Amino acid sequence: MGGTPVEADKPAEVPVAPSAQPSTCRLALTEAIAIAPSIPDIHGRGGCGGHDLVRLEAVVLPDNHQVAVRPEAILRCEMATAVANWIRTDVNALASKLGSNISELDNFDSYECRGRNRVAGAQLSEHGRANALDIRSLKLANGRVISLTDRNVPRDLREAVLHSACTRFATVLGPGSDGFHEDHIHLDLMDRRNDYRICQWDVWDPLPQKAPMLPAKRPEQAPPREVAAKPGGESDVDKPAAEEDSAASAAAEKPTAEKRSTKKRR
Repeated sequence: MGGTPVEADKPAEVPVAPSAQPSTCRLALTEAIAIAPSIPDIHGRGGCGGHDLVRLEAVVLPDNHQVAVRPEAILRCEMATAVANWIRTDVNALASKLGSNISELDNFDSYECRGRNRVAGAQLSEHGRANALDIRSLKLANGRVISLTDRNVPRDLREAVLHSACTRFATVLGPGSDGFHEDHIHLDLMDRRNDYRICQWDVWDPLPQKAPMLPAKRPEQAPPREVAAKPGGESDVDKPAAEEDSAASAAAEKPTAEKRSTKKRR
């Protein structure tokens, strides 16, 4: 996600034929792990592009079921391997607890020559290096779609995805991170000093099923609440001053009368 500023217009990209000698990553990323054919290196303006690139079409689960990546993702081999291992090991285990297998990964964005968050003049995004993947949802074999940012999805499931992703990737951004990732999850393998990692994804509580009822608006013709609370429609604040003085006098005279009555009984 760091680098030189990128112009707003999409730069020209020059594919370069892959080297004849495959990398260690390429040799390890076999069809038993993922369907990810190699593609030519890309060299674009502003540092865009990358080498040792693959087109990640599907992840192969240990039982040989395939998880389709839709649309196919252009990634560096190391990033594609990290995604495949995450899906095969962590996400597949979570899907099994739901009684199904994962069948499809919703690729919101992979390689794209652009600045961070598509802001003109911003530093080069890891997407521009083919080193990042944005995911919106996972689809299970039973047809259920799990949106990773949907607050109605069980919180413990979203938290499990969060913890597994933050273990495997250098950067994980989601809701609450920066305002640009409220509807999807960003994953990348950005190389930082001292292996520094960023894990910023707020797993919000589910929304209430029913909104709390608000009190009905009081009709304009209704009497003041003080008046309405008193029998006869009269409140203490509406009593005439003469009545209040009379009541006060009666209260003051009452102890004297009681005292005199006591003396007579003696």
